[in-house]
Amino acid sequence: MSKKPTTLSAETIAVAELRQTLDKLTKQAGAAELPTRKRRALEAEIRLVIDELATFLNRLDPVRQPTSVFDPSNPKVVGRFVSLALVAQERHPLAEIPQFYGSGVYAIYYRGPFELYAPLSATETPIYVGQAAPTVNNARTPMEQGARLCARLADHRKNIGKASGTLDLNDFEFRSLVVQSGWETAAEDYLIHLFRPIWNSETDILYGLGKHGDSATTRANKRSPWDTLHPGRSWAADSAEDARSVARIESDLEKHFQAHPTFADLESVLASFLEELRQV
Repeated sequence: MSKKPTTLSAETIAVAELRQTLDKLTKQAGAAELPTRKRRALEAEIRLVIDELATFLNRLDPVRQPTSVFDPSNPKVVGRFVSLALVAQERHPLAEIPQFYGSGVYAIYYRGPFELYAPLSATETPIYVGQAAPTVNNARTPMEQGARLCARLADHRKNIGKASGTLDLNDFEFRSLVVQSGWETAAEDYLIHLFRPIWNSETDILYGLGKHGDSATTRANKRSPWDTLHPGRSWAADSAEDARSVARIESDLEKHFQAHPTFADLESVLASFLEELRQV
């Protein structure tokens, strides 16, 4: 008695065709040395296919897998919680920075009338965030860390104060958090990721606040966007040209605020923080 021919499912046929295509691609790629650009493009496409297949394979499993595993030892996780601790602190006037020991992270906030900053003025989105590392390695106490946070904030206060034609120092506030040595960088990275502060160089709009007096006579430096929009530092005035025009800065700011809405209150900051922690 002869066996009835086995009918292959559409899924089995599709997998067989995929395998044939993969075999063909492997032979073609191995037969000739691909130029670097084509090889990188092919690698990127293959990685995307791998990710899609892995996602599909997980969906086939009747037992669900989490989208991520919460690892308290991950520096990114620590950075999130340090950032949350920072925004829990009270704000203080930037014009009145006390002397205190400790290194860590800080955020500077604007609540003034400068028109281009209207979307973030008096909100919970800082205009600038940063870190201050300890003066010595393996510092265990705030005294061993040195008065790093207050010194860094004082430096920013001095620079903002020089731009008196466009900015009023009384319109600025700050939060600071003394952090165990070694965790300040992870916290700063997350603060930049969460808030996209427009004065941070990583946002690539109004960089230049932290720049110090590079003489235009010794180095062919262009004037930073921050100094273009907020003139007042004498050494920046000596630069021959602007890195970006005011019109370009205005356009960049408009696009930025459209892409990254500001946080109106602490509740919205907390909601965003919790959303990033949620496993699907």
